[in-house]
Parts: sequence; structure tokens; C-alpha cells
Amino acid sequence: MTEEAKPAETKPAAPAVKVPFGVGLDIGTMNIVAARRAADGIKTKRMRDVFIDLSATSKKMLKLSATSFVDREDDVLILGDAALETANVFGSQPRRPLSNGIISPSETDSLEVLGMLIKNVLGEPRTPNEACYFSVPADPIDRPGVDIIYHKGVFERIVTECGYTAYAANEAMGIVYSETANEGFSGIGISFGSGMTNVALSINTIEGLTFSVARGGDWIDAGAAGSVGQTQARICALKEKGFDLTKPLGREQEALAFYYKSAIDYALDKIEEQFKSIQSQFSLAKPIPIVVSGGTSKAGGFMDFFTEVFEKRRKKFPLEISELRHVKEPLNAVAYGLLIQAIQEHED
Repeated sequence: MTEEAKPAETKPAAPAVKVPFGVGLDIGTMNIVAARRAADGIKTKRMRDVFIDLSATSKKMLKLSATSFVDREDDVLILGDAALETANVFGSQPRRPLSNGIISPSETDSLEVLGMLIKNVLGEPRTPNEACYFSVPADPIDRPGVDIIYHKGVFERIVTECGYTAYAANEAMGIVYSETANEGFSGIGISFGSGMTNVALSINTIEGLTFSVARGGDWIDAGAAGSVGQTQARICALKEKGFDLTKPLGREQEALAFYYKSAIDYALDKIEEQFKSIQSQFSLAKPIPIVVSGGTSKAGGFMDFFTEVFEKRRKKFPLEISELRHVKEPLNAVAYGLLIQAIQEHED
């Protein structure tokens, strides 16, 4: 007697994971990074914030090499990492739509290129008018007359044209949101970027002081390149291959090490000055951390340099510091922090 086949048991479908809306967009002088939540964690997309223009006759060869490019009437544009690689091959300097942390006034193609880069990194919104928090630097204290009004307005327009609701947010505050949850979002965030070094003091999520100084990775590269007779692109490529600042090999690495230490020393001088000016306005209940991020901080030995310079002035520093901390992902930390802010816009 044959047993009657029983229908296979079916397990109830797992409930769909609710993925929160919102995008964090870090617009840096060297890199543009977008971060958004997915079912399996945070996903990021990055593009190098550089481009190079070539004559229209280069089009056939670029197709042969499978290099992506933007076809224009009189020339072609290569964007991102491919632009930097092409520039290094020909010993030329790639063009930068941002300079010293803000939109370059001397680059006539800046706005067109920035629009293309941001559209590529952001993609389509997942819901109409999805919130996008994008980074803006603070006004530089050592460049009188320079402000971010135009810079901020341009990116608000570009992000809005991509279908998002745009919210400008301070770059260094993004580091605080990303990295200091255990301290109740209290701390000092320092973003050592390519164009600027941005600083923010936060007490329980409240922005206490923000400013920037006009020295970053580009200043380091330019100084080192001039000292040893190399192009800035060559020095940047050497730096990104990786080396230890505490054990430089050869003239080029030694020059980079000198300029790194000078940039850190300069930034801490300005931080100390600015915090002393507001020292009497509040008192901290407990020590807070200094959290360091930014692409320039990726160099080997960077935190050794930073710690050495800071410890020499710790006793006179106007705020009590609990620890010096380097973020795990220097290129993504700002975007992660802005994502946290963007998600809040969609919560009931």
C-alpha cells in the first residue's frame, strides 16, 4: 500500500527588512562619497573628485582601452580615478573642480563636472524627495574674506536636481555623529581633508564651535613637490601607495613627513587658539575625545605624529581630553555621520 504523499511544509516568509531612507554625501576636494542603508548594512559609493580633458581625437583610443569618458562637442572628459591615472602616465596635473575645500573659481568646467560626479555617486532616490545631507566646510579662519555661501548654494541646487531634499551639514560634525555615540555625541571631530582641515566641537549633539584652516593634503603635496622638484600629482600618487611617516625612505618621503608634521602642528595651534576664545562660555562635565578622520590621516604613522604634537601641549590645552582616536574608515566616516542625520529626517 502506497503512502499518500504529504504536501511539503512551507515556512512563513521572513518579514522584509525595513531599510531606512536617507543618504549621507561627503563632498571632498579629493573624493566624493555617498552612504546609504541597505538590508545587509551600510553601502558606500566613491568617486575621485578630479577630471582631465582630452581632444576629441582621443575618443577612438579611449573606447579601445575601455576607459569611460564624457563626450562633449569639442573634447572628452575623463572623470574620477581614471583621470588621475591618465594624468600620471602623461606627467600632467589633473583638473580639480574644488580647490582649498570649495568650488574652484578658476575652473570653468567645475559646475558641469560636479553635477556629473554627484549624480553618478548618488544615483536615483529610493523615495520621492529622499533626504540627502551633504557636507560643507566651515569658513576658514586663516583666509579672511572666504566664505562658503556660493559653495553651499551650488550643491543644494545639484542635489535637489538629482531628486533629493538637500540639507547642508558641517563636515567635522559628521565625524562626531559617526564616531562618538558612546560619549553621547560629545567630542571634537577633526577632518584632515585634501583642501582644508575642518574642526567641530560637539556637546551632547549640540554644535559648540566649528571652523576650518586652509591646510590639508593638497598643501602637504604642493610643499613636498616643490621641495624635491616633482609634480604634485606624482607626490600624491607616491603618498597613496602607502609609507610610514615615522620611517621615511628617500627625499620624497622625507619631504612629505616634514610637511605632514607641520600641517598637524599648525592645525593644533589654531584649535588651541579658537577653543581658548570660548573657554569661559561653558564647562565640561567630563573629558571628551578628539576623533581624527579624513583621507590625509590615512598615512602610516599619522596618529603617532598627531599624538606626539598634541601631548606636548596637553597640559595647556583649554579642554580636558579623554583620548585621541583615529576612525576605522577615514574616507567614509563623514558620510556615515551625515547618513545618521539623514535617516532622522524620515523617522516618524
